Amino acid sequence: MKKGIYPGSFDPVTYGHIDMIERASKMFDKLYVSITENINKKSFFTLEERLDLLKKICQNYKNVEIVVCQNKLTVDFALELGANVIVRGLRAVTDFEYELQMASTNHQLNSNVETVFMMTNTDYSFLSSSMVKEIAYIGGNVNKFVPKIVEDKIKEKLKKA
Repeated sequence: MKKGIYPGSFDPVTYGHIDMIERASKMFDKLYVSITENINKKSFFTLEERLDLLKKICQNYKNVEIVVCQNKLTVDFALELGANVIVRGLRAVTDFEYELQMASTNHQLNSNVETVFMMTNTDYSFLSSSMVKEIAYIGGNVNKFVPKIVEDKIKEKLKKA
């Protein structure tokens, strides 16, 4: 059984993430979508909120399982799950430099886990969770970038802030 893992903070999950999940799910018998904490960013959604949103969004992908990776390296978590491939999306040249460093580091940590890069669909090559949050904070419309369930959750969260 071919297993892969697609890690990310998914804060919030965007159409770009969903496109990657859909495409990667066709490459593996089992795809784990792993929610991670980015220690360099302050989260907008809690881990539980992101888990709930992703489970709802991915419910129709029968070979996709949403998991949480906390306090461990993705490369180690992948092996715990029996996955030997980490899937990463590339939007632009700036992504490549960071992702190359990450893939090289992961390879040094465990050469049994490979990283596969997938080019983002050109419709989403500019899209980032940070951009979605920035647009939402200033009252812009994010419905072109995220599913309705995510848009509603963003609006709800901003009302409470």
